[in-house]
Amino acid sequence: MSGYCRATYRCYDEKADFGKKAQGIAVGLTVGSWTDLPEARKAEMEKHLGKVVSVTEVPAAESPTGERYADIVIDYPDINFSRDIPALLVTVFGKLSMDGRIKLIDLDFSEDFLSAFPGPKFGIEGVRKQLGVENRPLLMSIFKSVIGHDLPNLREQFFRQALGGVDLIKDDEILFENPLTPLEKRVEACMAAAAEAKRETGQELLYAVNLTGPTFKLAENAKRAIRAGANALLFNVLAYGFDALAELARDPEIHVPIAAHPAVSGAIYPSPHYGIAAPLLLGKLMRLAGADLVLFPSPYGSVVMPKEENMALKDALTSDGLPLRKSFPVPSAGIHPGLVPLIHRDFGLDVVVNAGGGIHGHPLGTAAGGRAFRQAIDAVLAGEPLREAAKRHDELRAAIEAWGIKE
Repeated sequence: MSGYCRATYRCYDEKADFGKKAQGIAVGLTVGSWTDLPEARKAEMEKHLGKVVSVTEVPAAESPTGERYADIVIDYPDINFSRDIPALLVTVFGKLSMDGRIKLIDLDFSEDFLSAFPGPKFGIEGVRKQLGVENRPLLMSIFKSVIGHDLPNLREQFFRQALGGVDLIKDDEILFENPLTPLEKRVEACMAAAAEAKRETGQELLYAVNLTGPTFKLAENAKRAIRAGANALLFNVLAYGFDALAELARDPEIHVPIAAHPAVSGAIYPSPHYGIAAPLLLGKLMRLAGADLVLFPSPYGSVVMPKEENMALKDALTSDGLPLRKSFPVPSAGIHPGLVPLIHRDFGLDVVVNAGGGIHGHPLGTAAGGRAFRQAIDAVLAGEPLREAAKRHDELRAAIEAWGIKE
């Protein structure tokens, strides 16, 4: 698609002429007016004019929500906006987002626009290479109860997680710079715990430290963390903006994987009538901006995203449709070992199983929680029912007794 970026909208209205609505969007978000322009001026402005590609109307009787709607596809000339995600979003959905029941469903990018984005620096293959793990889902553990804890407590919690055989440990997204656990000291303490755990497990580990602070200091803070030994970053992308992520991903001195947290996304994607669809918001745009791993609500746990949206999000992160490295899907919230069969069925090998309470809340302790997940992953890959594997593993058996199995 040369010279244009394409936007797809879903517009709900009981009476509207959707063809006229689409034309109004295409003109209003580009040249502003068309019929009133003199012919000579039209020839000059033609290259800036948005173009309606298609309007597909769905009557109320055939709509999942019982409401009449249309999917509207419009092409926007590259010449109208700079090569950054904020410029594109303001162009295609800025004031339009306030114009009734209309949702941005998808974006397709021109080759020229894509050329401004290197995408994930590591992606799925690079993260696997960092960890030396090729043929199984990865396992991530989440810090819990971090507010008000000092460095010795944080280090101990990290160490217990690492002993369980997890591949990644991430900060809680609400752990900001504070006197008890300042950035460099936090990294040094946790990476020392990682080294200690490795002597027992023999396993590499990535620690995604939460990158925070004023926007203009993000790159500096990232480099401080890396100098202290950090080998991954966690970033609350939507609080800071996609362009902030893109700048971090482009920086050659920030040579560690970046995990994107979905904080604030619940204010944007869940409504059928408003906002930006999850596969675009947490999928395609995160990958374009450079996220190596992307967290999002799973279809199984405590904060649920509909299965259809989850699978579309996974495809946006891992499909060959974008000429960029693939990002690791990280379905999250309420994950326990009994869900591993479902996660593997839906996501395959290239997924990060992400657990908080499912590890820390294990009846035999945090380290046992990690081991229970690893036992569940090994059983699923071997084609063995979890209950059979649990006969050999106390940790998995205790997890199943506590949370059950969903297959």
